[in-house]
Amino acid sequence: SRCVRRAFLCGEDALTGRNFDHRKSWVVDKLAALTEIFALDLCAYAVMSSHFHLVVRLDPDSPRAWADEDVLLRYGRLFRSPVEDARKLPPDKQKERVATFRSRLQSLSWFMRCLNESIARRANQEDRCTGRFWEGRFRSQPLLDEGALLTCMSYVDLNPVRAGLAESLEGSEFTSIQQRLWEVARQVQGERQ
Repeated sequence: SRCVRRAFLCGEDALTGRNFDHRKSWVVDKLAALTEIFALDLCAYAVMSSHFHLVVRLDPDSPRAWADEDVLLRYGRLFRSPVEDARKLPPDKQKERVATFRSRLQSLSWFMRCLNESIARRANQEDRCTGRFWEGRFRSQPLLDEGALLTCMSYVDLNPVRAGLAESLEGSEFTSIQQRLWEVARQVQGERQ
C-alpha cells in the first residue's frame, strides 16, 4: 500500500520538515493485532516512508474449525456493533451472519481494509485533515511456490537496505527481518545462560 499525499506515512517530509517516524509503530502494532484475529500468517513486512510491503499466507482451512462463538469474538474485536446486532438475531439468521463474518476473517481484502482504514483515520486525525490517505486499493501478487515466496520475502527484507534507510538487516527498523534476527539472538542468548 502506498500513501497518496505529500505528508508521508512515516519518515521525514522534506517539504514540511515534519517527522512521521512514530507512525511506523502504528503499522507494526496494527499488524500484530490483526494477525491474531484473521486467518493468515504474516511472513514478512517492511514499513517504508511512503508505503509498506507485506507478505502474507492465507489460511482458509482454520476458520472452518472455529466455533461460531469464536468467530463472533474475533469479529467483535474489529467491529463491535455488528456482532452485538448478530447476537440478537434468531438462530438461523445468526448462522448466516456468522458465515459472513467467517468469510471476512479469511479475506485478504478485509484484512487490508482493517489495516489501511485504521492507519488512514489515525493519520488524518493527527494531520487535522480529511480525504484519501492511500493511493488506492492495495496491490497484490500471488506467490505460487516456495521459490516465489523466498524471493518475495528477500525483496521485502532487503528493501530498507536497498533504499538507503538502513546499512544492515539488523539495523532496518520496523521490518520482519529485524524482528526475526532479534528473536534468534534472544534464543541463542537464552541457550548460553
